[in-house]
Order: sequence, then C-alpha cells, then structure tokens
Amino acid sequence: MIEEQSVQQTPAKPERFPRIHILRQLRRILTVGIILATLFTAWTPLGLFPTEWVDRIAQGLLTRAEGSETDPQVFLSITPTPRPKPRIGVVAGHWGNDAGAVCPDGLTEAEINLEIASLVQKLLVSEGFDVDLLKEFDDRLEQYHALALVSIHADSCDFISTDATGYKVTSALGSTRPRNSERLVACIQSRYQNATGMEFHAGSITRDMTSYHAFDEIHNETAAAIIETGFLNLDRQILTQHPDVIARGIADGVLCYIYNESITTQPTPPPTPTSEP
Repeated sequence: MIEEQSVQQTPAKPERFPRIHILRQLRRILTVGIILATLFTAWTPLGLFPTEWVDRIAQGLLTRAEGSETDPQVFLSITPTPRPKPRIGVVAGHWGNDAGAVCPDGLTEAEINLEIASLVQKLLVSEGFDVDLLKEFDDRLEQYHALALVSIHADSCDFISTDATGYKVTSALGSTRPRNSERLVACIQSRYQNATGMEFHAGSITRDMTSYHAFDEIHNETAAAIIETGFLNLDRQILTQHPDVIARGIADGVLCYIYNESITTQPTPPPTPTSEP
C-alpha cells in the first residue's frame, strides 16, 4: 500500500499586465488622441476650441508625463504649430487716389469711406481675423487671396430726387465663383439693413460697381463685394454722425458670410438724429 503524500502546491499568482505594458498602451492612446485632435483643428477653418483650452490640455499631459515613468520627451516633442489667422480685405474707396464725391462744404467721400473702413477693420480684428485696410489702387490687390474682400464707397452729394436715399451692394458681373460672392452680397444686404434701418436702393447699381477694377485683380477664390453705404446728400446724417452703425452693418455682413449664417432681414429704425455741430 502506497502512502499518499500530501503535495503542497504553490498558488498561482494572478496574471497582470506588466506596468511597462500599461504605460506603453497609455502612451499610444495619448499619442493617437493628440494626432487626431491636431488633424481635426487643422481642418476646421476658424477653429472650434479656444487657445487656452489647448494650452491647459497640453500642460496637463506634460505634468502627468513628468510624474510618471513615461518618457517626457514623447510629450515635449509635440509642439503646437501656429496657425495663420483667416484674412479679410477692406478697401476704403478712393483712399490714396482721389477725393471721390465732394460736397459743397468740402466734405469728401474718401474721408467718409476711410473712417467707416477703419471701423470695419477694428470690428473684424476683434473677432480674431487678420484684416488688411487697403487703398483704392493698392498694390496688394494683385492676386489678393482672402476669405472675403469688401470695397466701401458712398454716393453723390448732389440732390438728385427724394428717392436718392439708401444703400446698394453688388458683386462682379462675371465672377468665376458667383455663388460665394452672391452669398457675401446677400449677407451684407441683410445685416446692413438690419443694423442701419436703411432701404436697399434698387435699380441704381451701375456698371462701375459690377465692373469694379478690384474684382479683376484679386485671386479668383476671394469672394468680393462693393457697397455704396448711402447718399452723401439725404443720408449724410447717418454717414457722418453714426459711422459705427454703418461699420457694424458691414462687419456683421462679412461675418454672416464667413460663418454661413442664415440670411434674414429685420430692419431696425435708423439712429436718432442729432443736431449738426
């Protein structure tokens, strides 16, 4: 009879992933995530995430890397790539070339256009764009490549009739990308009327507007429009005393186009008249 011998078996240790394997997988996940996030933001024209969010995420990842066994160089080697701001062009009509329309008291269209164009530039810069303030025959207009270009003008100082009031806006007669420019025009028309309460002066768009020289000079991918902000006779008050309202209407129109906003027209009353100085 064989005596049964008790055999003591050493309990098997529970299997687990080596720590280095976990760190390696974590590093892969983080790397893929960063690459995907970079590609996503790179393909988004205006970016969906504020810069400070990206900075906080990057700092958090770096802090974790420095506090673990993961090689910090993996994170340190990932540096943000500066992205150029989207560009917009604003032409101050007649600026740098001639006075444009001249009123009996010496007021010139060129000075009105420059003041409004400068305010439009400031408004769009505050929205995060690079904005070029351009002269009438600016050298930079040759093959100018931007999201949009708007040329700002004003109409005659002469009294034509009681109907000579309001604004008009149009694009090139033979644009190679008519849909973009037509939508830019529609956006400006909508937002300008909403902001100023002025009426669109239908039927008075001239060939000088539709064949505006800059339309032939700029890059064919640049959506472009020209606006006559009002008549320096009957609309003089709003043009001279409320250029900020005029500029807001134009800037909002450009933003409407860039952000692909819906186009609605809800006119508001013109600003309250103030006495002449």
